[in-house]
Formats: sequence, structure tokens, C-alpha cells
Amino acid sequence: MATPETEERLLAVGRAGTADHVERIVRGWRRIDRKAEAAEAARRHGSRALHVYQDEDGMVTLRGRLAPEVGVVLLQVLAAARETLYQQARGKDADAGPADVSAETPTMAQQQADALALLAETALHHGIDPGAPAERYQVVVHIDAPALADPDQPGQSVLEDGANVSPETSRRLACDASRVVMRHDPDGRGVEIGARTRTIPPALRRALHHRDRGCRFPGCGVRFGQGHHIRHWAQGGPTTLSNLALLCHRHHRAVHEDGYQLDRQPDGELRFRRPDGRLLSEVPPPPKSPPIP
Repeated sequence: MATPETEERLLAVGRAGTADHVERIVRGWRRIDRKAEAAEAARRHGSRALHVYQDEDGMVTLRGRLAPEVGVVLLQVLAAARETLYQQARGKDADAGPADVSAETPTMAQQQADALALLAETALHHGIDPGAPAERYQVVVHIDAPALADPDQPGQSVLEDGANVSPETSRRLACDASRVVMRHDPDGRGVEIGARTRTIPPALRRALHHRDRGCRFPGCGVRFGQGHHIRHWAQGGPTTLSNLALLCHRHHRAVHEDGYQLDRQPDGELRFRRPDGRLLSEVPPPPKSPPIP
């Protein structure tokens, strides 16, 4: 846990104290760091915003702030839409011949605007349902196994671009994602990379959506969502229908980062508690669905 900023103080503790004393100091320091990290994650989440307004000339202006993991999603989906648009355009130009090729290549900013328009039109045409994530454009999170199993343990938790996210955010993202296990030697070099697997296989995902029919958080019912492991798979929880519940993005975050608790009763019903332990109102049963043929 030493950094250039803390190394000198930690060395002073190590020289002056016993091993047991140093261990207690480091454990407390780490706990404070995790609390500060969680507070920073909550602050960033609270500062999220998107302002949309119309200028005098009729153009619509966007200005906003997104949490790091949400921003990465937006960047990836814009890249996918941009590539789709301009690959199609290149294909049409090639078929039409050189005389029809536009002499003006759109700037990156113009391509981003066109990509956002495609996303909006696609959402309206097909309905807003994330479905299974595409395999080509992904949000990559690196988290050490101890921190994934227990957010209070040491270990990195970073996005591919190096932005730090809290271990609990990584646990939420890992609930329903592709998983690759990498082993490293003491110098940090990768020595073994496992095959990529889905934490929730497609057949099980279909069964989960068929059973829950939407977010199960009390009072929600948004029809699409993410699979949540009631007992996280990193702590030995099985990826089975009985250990899964469908939660929308907002309430999945509430269960992980905001301290809400979820468990399944012996009769199969879900029980939600507030961060202070108080029970939430009774969870409504999912709407009845036709049997799977």
C-alpha cells in the first residue's frame, strides 16, 4: 500500500514499531483509504449531470459529467456507432465510384455527433433494451482477486485507461460480465491467461429475464436490467438462477456502492434492506409469464 507520498511515513512506523504494531497501523490505514475511496466514488456519482439546451440558432447543445465507468461505456458505444456509420459510407462510396466520393471528410467531432444521432435513432426504433453486451466493444476493468472477493482487502481496481474505480464498482461490473483470469509473477509480468467466459451464460440469462421480467427492487419494475449475484461469485456464490436477481443499473449500483442489502428467503422470495438494516417494503412478485416452450 506504500506510495511515493506515504512511503516515508510508513518507513518511520516500520523502524519504530514491532511487526504487530506495523500490521495494525497498515490495516487501519487501508480501512481509512477504502472509506475515502468509497466517499470519493459517491461524490463523483452525485456530481453526474447532463445538460441539454437549445441555442438561438436551433442547434441542441450537450454538456455533462459522467462517472468513469459510465463514460467508458459511452466512449465505446460512440466508437462502435461511428465505425458502423463510416464503414457503411466507405462501402457506398466504393460502389458508387470516385465521382461520388465526398471531398470533405467529417471531423472527429462531426463523426461523434453523427454517432450519437445513430444511437438515439436506434434506441427509438428498437426500444431501449441493452440486451447482451457486444463482444467487440467492451469496458475492461482490472481488479486483483483479493479486492474482488473483499473490497476491504488491498489490490488495484482500475479501468483500462488507468482511471481508478472503487472495488465495489468493479464487483458490480463483474456480476454480469465476461471474465478473464490472469496470473502474474512477483514482478507483475503475466504468466498465465485463462479463457474468457461469461459469468452468466446466455441460456441462464434468458431464464433469468423470463423469470424476473424486470428489475426486482421494490417499486421499480424497469423491464431490462443486469444479473446480480446475491452472493458474489468471487466469494464462492454459484451462478445459478436461485442466486441471481435482475436489477436495473440504478438499483444494481444501490446494492453494491450504496450499501443496500439483498438476500433470498427459504421460500424463494427476495428481501431488501436499507443501508441501516431496515427492511424495505414487500418486494412485489414478478408478473406471470407464459411457460418457456
